[in-house]
Amino acid sequence: MKLRRALPIATVIPALLAMSACSGESSESDGKKPKTGASAKSTQSPEDKKAAEAKRLGALDGKAIEKAAITGKTAGFDAKKVATADVEAGRGMEADKKVCQPLASLIGGFTHIPAVSVAHRSLQPGEATNATVGSMWLASHSEDNATKVMKELRTAVAECPKGFKTLGLTYGKVEGLTAPKLGDEAVGYRITGDIGKQKVPMTYTVVRSGGVVAAFYGVNMLDPKKAAIPEPVVKAQLERIADATG
Repeated sequence: MKLRRALPIATVIPALLAMSACSGESSESDGKKPKTGASAKSTQSPEDKKAAEAKRLGALDGKAIEKAAITGKTAGFDAKKVATADVEAGRGMEADKKVCQPLASLIGGFTHIPAVSVAHRSLQPGEATNATVGSMWLASHSEDNATKVMKELRTAVAECPKGFKTLGLTYGKVEGLTAPKLGDEAVGYRITGDIGKQKVPMTYTVVRSGGVVAAFYGVNMLDPKKAAIPEPVVKAQLERIADATG
């Protein structure tokens, strides 16, 4: 039995989040701009400046994080790069409860502490009988900030069981799930979104590997218990991160 006809319902959910587009800068900087000569300022491109900042913090720059992200057929899913406009549409999502902000930011596709660099991929199942669809993204931080992201995310899951609101959307329930024993640490949870008259459970698996936070989001409209992106996909991504970070 083919289930692909059920998939478009799930794939439109991220589009509902495209209600706010704003720019943001990495918070990884300690507030002290590196001293440079006038000639350096005039010749260094924005990409070079970001790469230098990433190197200073021990993080991956934009090119490195894109190279590290899974692409193509991976463990039964097809990973495709997401258009920049679609990525930016999720930036700046603010929760009505401060403690829930890590959850709201991840719904938008970002960590609540702005990263040095990010890479996003959509995830579509390779088999027609697999109704789980989703996305994943990598956020590169200093290791201290990546650890802080996970700590505050764990607190948000515990402190926001009744959900929160952001950009006019209501997420009425947050429940912790058993996280896979992968990476340096991991957090698993499910958020139920009120999309019109329909309640849509969205499952997240967030894993830290050094200074890189890898977030995996899945929806299965037929069986929410099968919505988590499978561990083989997560493992494949962690292997690429390990290769990139040495």
